[in-house]
Formats: sequence, structure tokens, C-alpha cells
Amino acid sequence: MDGAAEGEGIETVARLRAYIEGSQLTVDSRLPPERELSRALGVSRAGLRQALAVLESEGQIWRHVGKGTFIGTRPIATVSDIDAMVRRTNPAEVMRTRLLIEPEVARMAALNATPAQIAEMRACMTRSRAAATWRQYESWDNRLHRTIAEATQNALLVSLLDTLGAVRRAVAWGRLRVNKVKPEPDHHSFAEHEEIVAAIAERDRERAAETMRRHLETVERKLLGERRGA
Repeated sequence: MDGAAEGEGIETVARLRAYIEGSQLTVDSRLPPERELSRALGVSRAGLRQALAVLESEGQIWRHVGKGTFIGTRPIATVSDIDAMVRRTNPAEVMRTRLLIEPEVARMAALNATPAQIAEMRACMTRSRAAATWRQYESWDNRLHRTIAEATQNALLVSLLDTLGAVRRAVAWGRLRVNKVKPEPDHHSFAEHEEIVAAIAERDRERAAETMRRHLETVERKLLGERRGA
């Protein structure tokens, strides 16, 4: 690849990243078809395919033949497997599973996280606070929890958590958000996320696990309480 072509490829990747970050798309959302996306970005379809390949190699997107390109990392289970899981589970089971697994994930992250991964966690928190909509907030919230998983340096565990995350997002939570376009400035997750990331950055494994547990318990109480009409 000559210098001009390489520069064009970098620019196309940058445009695609900006498009995804600025869109209302959340994890597991499908990107527009290539023809529509290439027009939106002002790039050739060949250049777009190269940019998509770059983001797929980074785990930012995944492609399903015949169905399209999706935000996030390919779950370890197939789409049909996930659909079957969703039909057999419920939010209470999902939260119990998260409480069993994610505190230990935070503990491992405190041991193994790289400086770059800790910086990525902090960037996710900044973006989530600045989110203009619930969808944007949830996208950065998902990215934060996945970065914590990546910080375990355990690829199999990350894949299992991707599957759990896909099931979690597909379950109908029934959240009550009347007249609320985005999270309030004092939304509980902001402070709780800061405590989790601070513990990870300080290599405090016990505190990382405990703060993650408390965070998930708050999420469970609010989500399941809303479903009961609390």
C-alpha cells in the first residue's frame, strides 16, 4: 500500500469510528448496509470494507453472513443460541449470574490491568457522564464493563462475558424512564464506576471485587424493583 492509499485508509477508519461513536447505536445494534454506510461516510465501498476489517480485528464490530454487521464483539454462542437463552431466562437470573461472575472479574482486573486499559476505563466513564441520551450512556457503560473484562487478560472469560452481555441486553428490562432523556447527573452508576476503576488502578483486588458487587446489587435492586412497580 502506497503512502496516499495508507493515509486514505486511516482516514476511513477514523470516519467510521466517529460515525459509530456519534450514532445512537448500542452494542449488538446493526450498522446500515455497506452501500448506505459508504455514502454516509463519503468513502468507497472497498475502503469501507477495509475499515470494517480493522474494527473487526479490534473487537469493535462483528459480522454475520446474511444478517449484517453489528456493534461489539462476536458472542461465543451463535445468534440462535442466544435467542434460545433469552426465551428461557429472565432479568433476575441474569443479575444473579452477573453477581456470581463480575466481582471476580474486577478482582482479576485489579491484578492484571494494563495502564492503557485503565485509561480506557476512565475514558468510558467520561463519555458516559457526557452522554446525551440513555442509548449513548448504555453504549459506554457496556464498553466500560467489557474493558474491565479485557483487563483480566483471559480471552475465554471475555468471550463468556460477551455471551452473558448479549443475553442481558436482549432481555426486556422494562425500565421506567418517564420524562428522562438521559441519566441524571447524580445517577448512581457514575460514582460506583469511579470506585470500581479506582480500586482496579490501585491494584486493590478485594476492594475492586466488593465495589463491583455493591454496584451490581444497586443495579439489581433498581431494575427488578421497577419491574415490580416499585
